[in-house]
Amino acid sequence: MFRGSSFHSVDDKGRLVIPARFREKIGNSGADRLMLSKLDKCLHAYPFDEWKKMEGKILSLVETSDILRRFRRVFIGGASDCPIDKQGRMLIPPLLRQYAVIEKEVVLVGVLNHFEIWSREKWEEENSEMEQDMKKEEVRNEIAKLGI
Repeated sequence: MFRGSSFHSVDDKGRLVIPARFREKIGNSGADRLMLSKLDKCLHAYPFDEWKKMEGKILSLVETSDILRRFRRVFIGGASDCPIDKQGRMLIPPLLRQYAVIEKEVVLVGVLNHFEIWSREKWEEENSEMEQDMKKEEVRNEIAKLGI
C-alpha cells in the first residue's frame, strides 16, 4: 500500500526518482514499471498488477454507461507504460507532464493501491480546496462515515 506524501524534483529530461519506499511496493508487484494516467489535474501511478485490476473493473462496467465509455477513452487511452530504470527513475511522458502542469517540483501522494504525482502548485491548490470543503457539513458527514 502506498501511504504518505513527499516532495521531489523532475529533471530536465522529465525523469522522476521514485522514492525507495514506493519502489519496494512496485517491486513486490513483480514489475519494474508503472502505468501512468491522468485524472483530477494530476497523474495516477499504478503498479502493473493494480492497473490490470483497474482495467478489469472498467471493462466489466463500460458497456452499461456512456459516461464510463467516455472515461475509458480518457483514462485508458491516455495511459503510458513507464519503465523504472536501475537508478529508480521513471520518465514521465511529455503529454502527461503537460496535462498535470509538471515542470520541476512535484509531490508524490500515496493513496493506498496507487500514488498520485502532482505539480507542487496544483497540490497546494488541492489542499486549500479540501480545507475549504472540510468546513461544509455534507463533506464532514461523508468523512464521518469512515469513523474519523
